[in-house]
Amino acid sequence: MNFKTELKEFIIETLDLEDIEPEDIDDDEPLFVDGLGLDSIDALELGLAIKQRYGVKLEASDSQTREHFRNINSLTNLISAHIKEETR
Repeated sequence: MNFKTELKEFIIETLDLEDIEPEDIDDDEPLFVDGLGLDSIDALELGLAIKQRYGVKLEASDSQTREHFRNINSLTNLISAHIKEETR
């Protein structure tokens, strides 16, 4: 399983998204409003879960946080970069 699929499964499990499978989530599809349809409460839950699982701390007031949560590709890039930095 690749990391993007793992991340999709993590999002589905964390947010208890019913009737959604990893293959239903396009890598470039927006996660919020349009696309997957997540909201600000989902963002908080997901941010906390990502911090706990991957050690990535996201600041709600950081202007880049919105960009990191744009889609699966941007979230994968953020977490992968963090993991690479931690293993140095």
